[in-house]
Amino acid sequence: MLKLEYIRSNAEVVKKAMRDRGMKVNIDELLKSDEERRKLLSEVETLKHQRNTQSDDIGKLIKEGKDAEKLKDEMRDVSEQIKGLDKQVKEIEDKVNPVLLTIPNIPHSSVPVGKDAKDNKVIRQWGTIPKFNFSPKDHLQLAKDLDIIDFERALKIVGSNFPLYKGMGALLERALINFMLDVHTKEHKYTEISPPFLANRATMTGTGQLPKLEEDMYHIEKEDYFLIPTAEVPLTNLHAGETFPEEDLPIYYTGYTPCFRREAGSYGKDTKGLIRVHQFDKVEMVKFVKPENSFDELESMLKNAEDILQKLKLPYRIILLCTGDMGFSASKCYDIELWASGLERYLEVSSCSNCTNFQAQRISAKYKPKGGGKPIYLHTLNGSGVALARTVIAILENYQQEDGSILIPEVLRPYMNGKTKIEKT
Repeated sequence: MLKLEYIRSNAEVVKKAMRDRGMKVNIDELLKSDEERRKLLSEVETLKHQRNTQSDDIGKLIKEGKDAEKLKDEMRDVSEQIKGLDKQVKEIEDKVNPVLLTIPNIPHSSVPVGKDAKDNKVIRQWGTIPKFNFSPKDHLQLAKDLDIIDFERALKIVGSNFPLYKGMGALLERALINFMLDVHTKEHKYTEISPPFLANRATMTGTGQLPKLEEDMYHIEKEDYFLIPTAEVPLTNLHAGETFPEEDLPIYYTGYTPCFRREAGSYGKDTKGLIRVHQFDKVEMVKFVKPENSFDELESMLKNAEDILQKLKLPYRIILLCTGDMGFSASKCYDIELWASGLERYLEVSSCSNCTNFQAQRISAKYKPKGGGKPIYLHTLNGSGVALARTVIAILENYQQEDGSILIPEVLRPYMNGKTKIEKT
């Protein structure tokens, strides 16, 4: 969250950032309300000082046996004025605070200015796009032929856009999760967390999903809980309200969770197969770091995600998102997109973001410098390491064989009982 103090001191920077993001936020109106609030608070402090002085004077008069009723009446009047001013301050804060929660993070200077995905920048590519001597099938047809994903029965159980993996499909999903967690914990030195799959409103607000994205969330009204849209939510909020000693940093977490998203604004887009589902598995990475290291840590996190895909030998490209396509909490964000041969297109499987101190200010996560001094807000980062549904698409479509079988990537074979192929049984 951007603090009012920051907005007040950097009004033109914030205005430009909102324009670059394509956001309409009346910063001048916000600052006008803030000025009125500060003026009222100053009046309150003056009146409180007056009330304290009157209280001392009343005490002296009573001690001297003199009449203090006039001063008592005056003090009661002052208290009523304070009460009225406090009410006005609260009314302004109730108007200002919800607006503050809807203002996104400031884009880093290295982020290209643009309106939407068309203005994103391809940074690099890795791997070779497969060439087939037959017409490759898409994952929908492959999954049906091999009987490893059953969309029809999932539809019967819950509704559209929910997958049901079975047999070797379920084993492939589990193998990918275990493989990714092993790589991140053993090689990349993340600590594994298995968090709750539900989060309360304060937790969802802390990472920036609320209030902006509430219509995309699955909400349990009775308890006011939400099914998590990503493990970023519980992992980042692990340290809400905490202050670390500097020597504890950096802190790296990874965790597997299912992710739930209504995708309310995406009806009619990619509704078949695994491209856009309401429930999908994902292994997430989250970092808590010092501000001066955070952009180096972003590059390192991106390489951690790339390492997963390189081990799977899946061709991908790295995209630097423009200001208009970047997530709400991010200051800088890379997407990783896998090539899917059956669909003949790239599919996003990871977003790696540096949120600077934006989330840390919302959740009040700080560290205490070694040399003493005032605690400093941490920088938080998050990245998919990686999302599974589209990774499954890429494996099925890129590793398919002419006989309809799927070669299993070598690194996954120990996790799949030593099998080398997914074949029709």
